[in-house]
Amino acid sequence: MKKIIKINGLTKNYGDGRGIFDINLTVNKGEVFGLVGINGSGKTTLIRHLMGFLKPQKGHTSIMDRESWRYASELKKHVGYIPGEIAFPEVNRGTDFFKLQAEYLGIRDMSRAIDLIQRFNLDADAKLKRMSKGMKQKSAIVSAFMADLDILLLDEGSTGLDPLMQNEFTNLVKEEKQKGKTIFMSSHIFSELESTCDRVAFLKNGHIIDVVDMNTIRGNESVKEFKIEFTKQADFNDFLSRPFYVIRKQPEFNQATILIPDKDINELFGVIQNMDVRFITQKPRTLEAYFKEKYTDAEAV
Repeated sequence: MKKIIKINGLTKNYGDGRGIFDINLTVNKGEVFGLVGINGSGKTTLIRHLMGFLKPQKGHTSIMDRESWRYASELKKHVGYIPGEIAFPEVNRGTDFFKLQAEYLGIRDMSRAIDLIQRFNLDADAKLKRMSKGMKQKSAIVSAFMADLDILLLDEGSTGLDPLMQNEFTNLVKEEKQKGKTIFMSSHIFSELESTCDRVAFLKNGHIIDVVDMNTIRGNESVKEFKIEFTKQADFNDFLSRPFYVIRKQPEFNQATILIPDKDINELFGVIQNMDVRFITQKPRTLEAYFKEKYTDAEAV
């Protein structure tokens, strides 16, 4: 598959452990690629490098085989972008901003912009400086999607939106995915990433700690998660001594949560059949649970 976005050895060190370090990622044509991490983990720094706003200290980034820093001006005409921190040019109203954006991108037909304005219930005639956070975010969404570009970089694209509009944003990303668009998006909303992305990278303290194929999260996985509570503490302790991968222990309740491959499930039930089990439940795997697991594992290293 053609790799549209390439990040090789990207490093930007701000000191005191802040920045991004030796990032290596690729995004294929038509792929929706997610980026998740807590505040300050480096998501915005990474996306700003892709846009060519920041010059790498080491490594490089490219879009469509054009180095981001060197071809930043050219790439802006091929990439729809929602910034993490929205700053508008010195224009009065939203409509003025969209006209300015259309002129820059060579858009003569404003029908798509009008459709997006209506879809997100945006008062485009409002003065930009008086817009709420949510209205500014809607304006940034319209600006990024109005040109119908093939590549989209979305830095927390749904931040500040109410739940209804967050859902509308997710639907919009899904529609663009169906059209074959290549999308690189950061988000703190796991359900948003889970329903739209093909792969998701986990960023912690400026380092990629894992990249997960979302097929392993959406029910096609070969690993299951079970939560088990034992009536007797002796059985609980006995179970913990067995070679199962325990991801959470709650001794006060005699509870253990484990991850287990499908091939070993018979072994699990063979062990617990001789124990006094109060209940056992299979927990659905979610991106958020997987992220917390990997984040905790990284802290333990």
